[in-house]
Parts: sequence; C-alpha cells; structure tokens
Amino acid sequence: MTITPVRATSELTHLLKERAREIGFELVGITHAVTPTRLGQFDQWLASGFAGQMQYLEKRREAYEHPRSILDGCKSLVMLGIPYLYDERQRASQTVAPGSGKIARYAQCGADYHDLIRAKLKQLQAWLKLHCPTAKSRGVVDTAPLHEREFAAAAGLGWVGKNTLLLNRQWGSYFFLAALLTDIELESDEPMSTSHCGTCTACLDQCPTDALVAPYVMDARRCLSYVTIESPSLPSPEVAASMSGWMFGCDICQEVCPWNSRSKCTADSAWQPDSTTLDVLDVLSWDDEAFRARLGNTPLSRPRRRGLIRNAILVAGSQRLEAASQFLARILSGEEAMLRAAAAWALGQIGSEEAKTLLVSIKEADPYVQDAIDQALCSIESGVANSESSGLRD
Repeated sequence: MTITPVRATSELTHLLKERAREIGFELVGITHAVTPTRLGQFDQWLASGFAGQMQYLEKRREAYEHPRSILDGCKSLVMLGIPYLYDERQRASQTVAPGSGKIARYAQCGADYHDLIRAKLKQLQAWLKLHCPTAKSRGVVDTAPLHEREFAAAAGLGWVGKNTLLLNRQWGSYFFLAALLTDIELESDEPMSTSHCGTCTACLDQCPTDALVAPYVMDARRCLSYVTIESPSLPSPEVAASMSGWMFGCDICQEVCPWNSRSKCTADSAWQPDSTTLDVLDVLSWDDEAFRARLGNTPLSRPRRRGLIRNAILVAGSQRLEAASQFLARILSGEEAMLRAAAAWALGQIGSEEAKTLLVSIKEADPYVQDAIDQALCSIESGVANSESSGLRD
C-alpha cells in the first residue's frame, strides 16, 4: 500500500480529525499553542492554598506557560475527548447501603484509563507520522503540565462549568480529556467562549463539603476527589464526617448537573463498569498483597493501600458502621499513626459501648494518636459523635 503524504493544511486537518474519531475520540477540536489566557487565575488559585498538598503543580508552574514545555516547537494542539458513561443506570445518583463505599464513575471499568487512552493516542501519532514523516508529536493524558480544560474550550469542545469541569452539550462532563501536541500548524476551530451554565448553582448547592467556594473556583482541600485520591493525609473533621459514602473520588457535582441528565452514553464496551462500589469491611482487612491482587493496574490503586484504608476508615466512621469496630481496633493497634488516628475518630463516630471499650483498651505511645483517642472517648461520653468533637486534626 502506497501512502501519499498529505500537505495541504486544510486537508490534513480534516483527515486527522476523521482518523481521531475512527480511533474512538468522540470529541475532536484543534487550537493554537499559546500561553493560556487564565494563567493568572491559576496563580491566584495556587496562592490561595487551594491546591492543598499537590506541590507538583507549583513546582511545574513555569511549564504551564506554553505547550512548548511539553513538545519543543509545538504549534497546534489536537484536543480530544472520550466519554466514559456507559450505562443509563450509571446516570442516577449513587446511593449505597452502609458497609459499601462508592467509586467515581470514571474508575468503575476496572482498567486504567491512562493505558486505554495512550494506546489510542499512539494510533493517532502513527497516522500523523505516516502522512507527515517529519512531524513531531506527543500525546498526553492528564499527567503533563497542560491546562487541558482551557485548551479544550479554545478548541471548541465545551465550556468550563461552575463545577470547574469541562461541559459539552452532547456528552455533559462524563468524558476524559487528552491531547496530541504537534509542531505542524493545523487549522484551528472556533473556541467555546460562552458558558451555558446560566443561573444554575446546583453543583455549588449540593457539594457536601462546600468545596466549590465560588462559581468556577474549587478548594481542593475540601473536595472528596482530592481527599480520597490525591491527599496523603487526613482531611479536616467536618470533611471526614461528610464523606457521603464515597471511598474513591466523588461525582456529586456531576450527578446534579442538568447537562449530565441529558448526556449521551458511550457504546465503547471498554468503559463498561466492573464494580461501582467497594466493601468497607473487605478493604479494612487488606494487607499489601491483597491490595495489589484486588486492584492491580487500576485507577483505584493510585492512593495506595494506606490511602484506600484511610478512605474505608472514614467511610466507616461517617456511616457509623458498628460492624467495622473490630477491624478499626486492629488498625488502631498495628498501623501507622495517621491510620490509627483515623480509626480512633471512626470509633468515636460509631459511639457504641463496644467502640468505647476498644478505645479504652488501647495503649498508645504517640501523643498525636492518643489525642485522637481522648477526643473520641470524649465524643462518646458526651453522646455527641460528630465532626465538631472528633479527634481528627488537619
């Protein structure tokens, strides 16, 4: 088969988009490589401390100045979107019985989306190389210093909603973003410059931890997605008490968005849910080997065992799950200080006589953990097992 190089910019742009859609990128748009217009807002966000412990964002701040920090000579960005809402049943607000922890929809398929999307990006890169042998390109999936949402809006894929996510008229916000950077000057699409959120504030009103401090502004320290995935430590007491059953991520600001109530579902079976919940008691029993065997190469492994155990403890406490008491006692006797303090808080939230007996029986040498135990016992004694009297510390 002979390949005829495509030289005309308009023809190349058109064929590249066609190929991207054939590969599985439902959303395709192109924009110029420029300095992001909202970089100043990003700086203000960092200065406000809203990034929490994601220090890598500030460390890579200079790299966000221009896409050429990712690909030298970058002139165009092919912005791409892949929907992951597979089943209409996923659209409904997730409610679970005590003892179960919810998983964010993007992580329910049982595979690492990075791997699936990178494979598609490599196909698109190969096509571009075939037709433009001298072209340089690089595919990225949310790990490079790139303001994906801003460039995606500039490429016409959607608008940034009040919940800080990119929204699209057809697909809502249940889609992954990716980008193919190239040193070829492609034809750009018209940007999405208008927000279609209108006067709606459902995402701000329904966030259980008030993480959306203003329209388009997220305090990550209060966001359950950050708390359960990115944060290496314990959340504030009021956030811990408002877990709403989420063990990995959170979809509430998407569930309540009107655009998601009418969004399409993907036909790609790669995103078919494998599991929508995790069993709290099961997770609390895992050692390192069980954690690796159960989660393997899935997004759920990102917080590592200590992070997921912490999440299960917090869910058990917020659900006041009495069946978790013995598991929490074991953790309080043998895990690291952060997990021991979390277990003490959870037992204080459960507030039963068994929980009190278990807390009293613990011999603790670490002042930080002992303080958590004392606060938990005080909470039980006062009969007010709530976030205000918990032993968690920021």
